[in-house]
Amino acid sequence: MPRKAATASVADEDAAIGGVAAVDRALSLLAAFSAAQSALSLAELAQAARLYKSTVLRLLASLLHAGLVLQRVDGRYALGPQIARLSSVYARSFSLGDAVLPALQQLVDETGESAAFHIRQGDARLCLYRVDSPRPVRDHIRAGDLLPLDRGAGARVLDAWASPSARLSGARNARLARDVRRLGYFAGIGDREKDIAGISAPVFNADGSLAGALTLTTPSHRYQAAHVESVLRAAASLSTALGHAG
Repeated sequence: MPRKAATASVADEDAAIGGVAAVDRALSLLAAFSAAQSALSLAELAQAARLYKSTVLRLLASLLHAGLVLQRVDGRYALGPQIARLSSVYARSFSLGDAVLPALQQLVDETGESAAFHIRQGDARLCLYRVDSPRPVRDHIRAGDLLPLDRGAGARVLDAWASPSARLSGARNARLARDVRRLGYFAGIGDREKDIAGISAPVFNADGSLAGALTLTTPSHRYQAAHVESVLRAAASLSTALGHAG
C-alpha cells in the first residue's frame, strides 16, 4: 500500500474541480520553474511540489516524453522545447483587449461605475480600453483619449511604478509615488477634475513589468471606499491573466 503523505502536495491543495490528480501534480512541477530557478534537481522539484521523489520521477518521465521538460548533463531538469513552441503559439494568438475588456466589464458590473485601462505614452497617459458606467452621470473619457500624466488616479499609478528616471519631478510627487507603491493603489477625489473620483491599481506582465493601470472613475458624490477592494481584485486577476505569478 502506498504511503500517505504527511502534508498535502501543492497540487492537492489547489486541485482542479473535476480534474485529474496526476495532471495537477505534473503541472505543479512545471510551476516550480522560474526565472530565478530555471534548472532544478529531483530533490528540489520534490520539495517544491511536496511530492515523494518516486512520484516526481514518474511524472517527469511523461513530461520528458512530451518535450515539456528536459534533463541537463548535470542531472538537473529544465523546461523543454515544447514550452517554447506553446509560448510562441500563445504570443501570436494573444490580444491584450481579450484579457482587459472582460476585466473592465466585470468591474463595471460589480460597481456600477466606469472602468478603464491606461498606459503611459511619452509625457501623457493613453486610455487604451474603456467600459462606461450604465449611469447617465459619469465622466466622458473615451478609449484613445490622451490624459495628463501628473494628475488623476491612473496617472498616479503609472508614475509610481515607472523607472526612477521617468518619474515626475518634485518632492510632492516623489512622496506620493512612495505612498502609492506602499499601499498598492491610489484612491482620491478631485485629483484630475474636482467632480471626479478615481481608484487605480497596477497590472503587471508575466516578467513583473508594469502592463498598465486599471482605473475606476466615478462622480465624486458616488465615491465609495469599498470599491478599492473591487479594483484590487480586478487588477490582480488581470495580472494573473497576463501571466504574472504575483
